[in-house]
Amino acid sequence: MATSETAPGTDQRPAPSPGAPLTGRRIRVAVIGTGAIARDSHLPALARLAEEGETQLVAAVDIAAESAEDFCATVTATAAAAATEAVGAGAGAGAGAGAAAGAPRAYTDLDVMLQEQRPDLVIVCTPPTLHRDQTVAALRAGAWVWCEKPPVPSLADFDAVEAEEGKEGGPYASIVFQHRFGSGTRHVRRLLDQQAMGRPLVAHCQTTWYRDTAYYTVPWRGRWQTEGGGPAMGHGIHQMDLLLDLLGPWSEVRAMAGRLVHDVETEDVSTALVRFANGAMATVVNSVLSPDEVSRIRIDCERATVELTHLYGHRNDNWRIRPARDVPDAEAAAWQDFGADMPSSHLEQLRELVASMRAGERPRSSGADGRTSLELVAALYKSAFTDATVRAGEIGPGDPFYSAMHGDAPGWAPVLLGERAASGEEAAA
Repeated sequence: MATSETAPGTDQRPAPSPGAPLTGRRIRVAVIGTGAIARDSHLPALARLAEEGETQLVAAVDIAAESAEDFCATVTATAAAAATEAVGAGAGAGAGAGAAAGAPRAYTDLDVMLQEQRPDLVIVCTPPTLHRDQTVAALRAGAWVWCEKPPVPSLADFDAVEAEEGKEGGPYASIVFQHRFGSGTRHVRRLLDQQAMGRPLVAHCQTTWYRDTAYYTVPWRGRWQTEGGGPAMGHGIHQMDLLLDLLGPWSEVRAMAGRLVHDVETEDVSTALVRFANGAMATVVNSVLSPDEVSRIRIDCERATVELTHLYGHRNDNWRIRPARDVPDAEAAAWQDFGADMPSSHLEQLRELVASMRAGERPRSSGADGRTSLELVAALYKSAFTDATVRAGEIGPGDPFYSAMHGDAPGWAPVLLGERAASGEEAAA
């Protein structure tokens, strides 16, 4: 149920109807889930675009009323401080006023919020098991959706969400794949698209992180139903998505997965060999067992090697381009010009999303463009759990890996309580 109080300064104008034109006004935004990712990553991005007159946060939803109310209070205080600072700097009373105009309202009921606020954009920051229903509800209310990864626990869920999207002009549901965005990725993608460095031939994609036993004491972690998968799904999907964004469609995968340390349902490490439609071949490693943590992508082209090394985000100086010996100095120097440094971030992706909304165009990392990364993860699991090569497009309705990432594979599918009890009785006998 929504909170009954209206915060001081709340915008009392009627909310726009779903599908209302987005030109000449701010994008009305609501956030679902007010935990760390919403506060640390989404809130700063929204604050910046609010200062620029692009967005207005109108609501926050969380099952914990205190969290939603604190989130809204933080937004209001931050916006007021920004407005005061702008006026103090001599920018005039109007500067920064947009960021402070209309305090967001706190809710504990998503349906009530959608009905009362009619947001243009809903940002989903809840656990993966909730993403499908919340995204569908927002789309049916006429709102575009920007959902944290993993978007949903299965390809079946993804297709169900896509079926609820608008046919022409939106609303659409996109995934938070912020590593695709920023000046470094944009520059390298352009070089690859133009084949300035020749054909891409060999690639390596590495997400080798470290999570200790205490990390998995949180009840929803390491479980298929609530986390959707292990490091391939919840950690490495960012680098795999970036690799696909740079190299294009994948054609086949052969993989292995294991539980080497942690007592979990999912894997804690996986490796894969991936062939791309353009002929390039890649190795992929996803791990939560690696004390020396790093995220890395390396692409060897005919005329240069491109390498990105970082951890949770990258800037221009995280990229290296090393030309072959016969590349002219002037050409090699041109490849090093990344332009103004715009780090990969939620802000950069949100900027592009807002532009797509105003243009009524499908945004990147939605639809087929967003599905390809989730399909690669499903194929990785199917290959690892069945000891077979999996080809793009192979996993569809009727395939057990279409409806669940574990595919009901023996030794990997969750053990039901009744089965566990029977197993215990047999062991005792």
